[in-house]
Amino acid sequence: MTAEARVTHINVSNGGVPKLPILSAVIGTLGVEGDRQESTEFHGGPERALCLFSLEIIEALRAEGHPIEPGTAGENITITGLDWDAVGPGTRMRLGEAVLIEITRHTAPCTKISANFEDGDFNRINQKTNPGWSRAYARVLEGGPLLPGDAVELLPPG
Repeated sequence: MTAEARVTHINVSNGGVPKLPILSAVIGTLGVEGDRQESTEFHGGPERALCLFSLEIIEALRAEGHPIEPGTAGENITITGLDWDAVGPGTRMRLGEAVLIEITRHTAPCTKISANFEDGDFNRINQKTNPGWSRAYARVLEGGPLLPGDAVELLPPG
């Protein structure tokens, strides 16, 4: 973790993508209050309550020519300043003062986000084929308020 690790965007939708930024949120055991998933078979629930992504990865993808923006790949929380390679199953993070999460798995991409990639190849952010470029799912251990700009702290495994 660096001193600059921060939440840059909190994103929600009424189902599906893109998820659009909001100015403040309350995080509960099922994720961001007011956020919905189009397919609850593959998204949402306590083990996939939040989807997180790195702003640095989004920027690197944009530099490759992909038209991706924060929230368009379906993440709820966009973070800057973390070593994204250190974020994997079992990683715990404090978001702001109140929210405690634990990464449960890397998020498998699907066709719904193909418009974010110049060639439509959403597997560009598949952990199996491109390790370190994936989004991550998390469970919420402690909920509470969250704002863009709030600090992010990597914690030792629980």
